[in-house]
Amino acid sequence: MRKMLVVAAFMCASLQAQVTSGSATNQSVNPVIEWNRTLLVIVRTPGAQPSTVHSTRSFAILHAAMYDAVNNIAGEFTPYLVRLADVSPQTSRVAAADQAAHDALLSVYPAFQATLGAELQQDLAQIPDGKAKNDGIMVGQTVAAQILAFRANDGSGAPQPGFTSKNIPGFYRSTPPDFTPADFTQWGDVTPFAIINSREFPPDPPPALTDKEYIQDLAEVQSIGEIESTTRTPEQTVIGKFWGGKIQN
Repeated sequence: MRKMLVVAAFMCASLQAQVTSGSATNQSVNPVIEWNRTLLVIVRTPGAQPSTVHSTRSFAILHAAMYDAVNNIAGEFTPYLVRLADVSPQTSRVAAADQAAHDALLSVYPAFQATLGAELQQDLAQIPDGKAKNDGIMVGQTVAAQILAFRANDGSGAPQPGFTSKNIPGFYRSTPPDFTPADFTQWGDVTPFAIINSREFPPDPPPALTDKEYIQDLAEVQSIGEIESTTRTPEQTVIGKFWGGKIQN
């Protein structure tokens, strides 16, 4: 999961550079940032995100589509998946990114068709009409379709297998205060975005519960993680809130 986020972040950074270096438009916000914010709003909307599908999949699809759409015009980096032939360098990178982002998100979140459509039309209206714009739209549509087809049967829609905990040390148990059950228990079988197989990179097993290392690690987690911690730094508090989904921007 962390690898997926790293790859999406890299795509976002390199794509921003490519879009910025392209032909100028009246847009005041980079489309990469804009559509990323749009997705953040969607996943924070109650009921919008399926409970068994992790939102990082949506972010990876979004940025892969925008990246390949723009990179097929700029040609500065290795494509993630899609390589198109005979794409003019004069093609609008912004139009390609906008269209690819819209099509990717519409497929994943069809209930937001009206919102996504309005945003796309508003963005495209800022680009001068002509061949460059039309070609950009076509590139975005083509790339998004191929990215979506590639992820169509990636296992993300499979039902979660049941998980039975054991009330003994060393086994996962539901955590307070709401004691929700384990989720995304099927996610290890979802096709990765940036590696061949996640089983190529298994973590080392944890130390025994009686080992000094385990005892020290447990004490550290308790000290830093408790609500009124006196050892946690302000930066660690921000990091914890970020990964806990508490930061809104």
